[in-house]
Parts: sequence; structure tokens; C-alpha cells
Amino acid sequence: MSAKRYFVTGIDTDIGKTVISAVLVEALQADYWKPIQSGDLEYSDTQKVQALVSNSKSKFFPETYRLNTPASPHYSAELDGVKIELEAFKMPETENDLIVEGAGGLMVPLNDEYLVIDLIASLGIPVVLVAKNYLGSINHTLLSIEMLKERNIPIQGVIFNGKPTPATESYILNYTKVRCLGNFEWVENISKDIIKEWSMLVRYLYKQI
Repeated sequence: MSAKRYFVTGIDTDIGKTVISAVLVEALQADYWKPIQSGDLEYSDTQKVQALVSNSKSKFFPETYRLNTPASPHYSAELDGVKIELEAFKMPETENDLIVEGAGGLMVPLNDEYLVIDLIASLGIPVVLVAKNYLGSINHTLLSIEMLKERNIPIQGVIFNGKPTPATESYILNYTKVRCLGNFEWVENISKDIIKEWSMLVRYLYKQI
């Protein structure tokens, strides 16, 4: 069986992509790669995922770009005096499954020409979309799914987090026909035990894919 590759993106920023990435890494005992780290270099998303994962199989690959300012990558790169080049991103060489975590949402700019969605298209791997339940999230989720479909980017499924909102979630799934890979009620102080518990559900769902 060939290794799985998934790109984790979200309907907005600060909605739990890193925690969900840790869940997927643990569920698949996959490797992890964050192509762009924008800010928080002293405790990067790679380090956060590594701290939440219990298995010893997963490997963590270095970022292609490490930018100092917690801002849109195009602006953070400008402040650092560099330009993000799409050609610079090379998928890590591994025979293991791989989780790739994006920066922000799909339409976040990398430079004057390219967006995160262009990076996803260039890597050629399916997307796991993270949706957080809040007022307006239906609009943001449907727009994100529409953009992915317009670019012919495969959607492996959507993961909801936050307070369960059945009316919102059922509408999104019925309208888009996208598979739900998990539904997690957000808690403070995420621990390895919580990640392991959530990963068991995702692992069960992945057996059907």
C-alpha cells in the first residue's frame, strides 16, 4: 500500500489546525511537515505537534521557510527580506504517511502571485479541511470547499472542532457531500492523552477510506 499524503488546511486562521494535525499524525503514525512557520519560532507548530504525539515512529521535517513575524507569510517574508518561491517547496522524502500543515486558510498569500491553495495544488495531495463551529462558519466552510473543487483539489474530508453544532455540520455535509473525519469538542489544555483518544476515532474512520 502506498503512503498517504494529506494537506491540513482550515476555513480560517487560529481554528486548531495544529492540534488536528497532531491527531492525524498520531492516528496514522505519520510523519509531519510544516512548509512555512510564520512567527512563534521559539515554540513552532512542529514542536507543538511533536510534544503532543505519543508514538515513536513519526518523524518531523524542517520547515522550508522560518519567518519571524506572526503575520501573513507574504508580509512576514517581506519583513525578513526574503521572497517565498513556490519552487522551493520539496515534499520530504519518506516512505511513511505524511501530514502537511498549511499556514492560515486557503487564500492566504505566499507572495504577490501565489496563495496557500497554489502550494496545495503544486504538491498534488488531498486536503483535510478543519472547520471550527462559530457564527459564519457555514459560509467560510462552503467557500473553502468550493475553491478546492474549482481547482480540482481532492478533499479527503472535513474535521469539525469547537462546540458541537449539529444544524451547521449536517448542512455542510449534506450540501457539499464531503466526508466527516471527526468531530471534536474543544477543550483547554490539550494533552497527549486527549490526542491519543481523538486519534482512535480518526483511525477508525480512516479504515473506511
